Amino acid sequence: MKETIDKITAQVGQIILGKDREIRMMFTCLLAKGHLLIEDIPGVGKTTLAQALAKTLGLSYKRIQFTSDMLPADIIGTTIFDKDKHEFRFQAGPLFDQMVLADELNRATPRTQSALLEAMEEGQVSVDGITHQLPNPFFVIATQNQRYHVGTFPLPESQLDRFLMRLSLGYPDYQAERKILIGEARIDMLKRLEPITATETVLEMQQQVPTVHVSDAILDYVQDIIGVSRSGSHHYLGLSPRAGISIVRAAQAWAMCDGRDMVIPEDVQAVSGSVLEHRLDPEGSKIKHKGTPASEQLIKTVAINR
Repeated sequence: MKETIDKITAQVGQIILGKDREIRMMFTCLLAKGHLLIEDIPGVGKTTLAQALAKTLGLSYKRIQFTSDMLPADIIGTTIFDKDKHEFRFQAGPLFDQMVLADELNRATPRTQSALLEAMEEGQVSVDGITHQLPNPFFVIATQNQRYHVGTFPLPESQLDRFLMRLSLGYPDYQAERKILIGEARIDMLKRLEPITATETVLEMQQQVPTVHVSDAILDYVQDIIGVSRSGSHHYLGLSPRAGISIVRAAQAWAMCDGRDMVIPEDVQAVSGSVLEHRLDPEGSKIKHKGTPASEQLIKTVAINR
């Protein structure tokens, strides 16, 4: 299993240079059956990263460009009348793919943003009282502009909480950027990518994540983190039980990527920043942080108290 995972991350790493940790975190999010939010400036490779992972895993992929005039039906689909059969039938929208890139999600109105809530939580959508199942696996990668950009609608806490992780790619380092400047265009490299695995393998990996052992000591650690977030007024919001589940699932997936069948404290620490930051500080941004991020402060506080 680890050999396959290493091949997947290595191939994506040939497209997105110098971002091995971010690529592994993205894959961890998929294995944990979560959804990913990427907040960053334009041009750092968010769309390219999503396309590279979809092609490497052999998953169907669709990109949805969100705008202020977009309606929920543009995403989910709508019921239309079939003149030949004289009946109404459901015309599926772009959401019915295994990997969906929701580009610039916060440019859409809250009404349209909320169209993703049922899909991300339950893997289904309801139209005219009829439930339609989404494909399996189903993985949403959403990008958002920084909140101070013109024409954006901040994602509410309920929407943010549907994302298992939030990441920022950031700028490439000097050597990686030099290779990008003189190398082949990424769009041409994407065309040549071949799948390393198939949908069935991805599903098998996802099913194995919950079998990674989590000891009582690790659960105590996670509950300490949750408990500290709820005490005092140090954080905008205390962590919910869903946040605790997210830490555990992400840590299990991270451990599996490392070839281990049990979670260690370092796994919790590795994923906590991406899992917790948008829950503790929904108005913040990893890009703009001048001080210590809220999630890092929390982990340090728990470490001191333990």
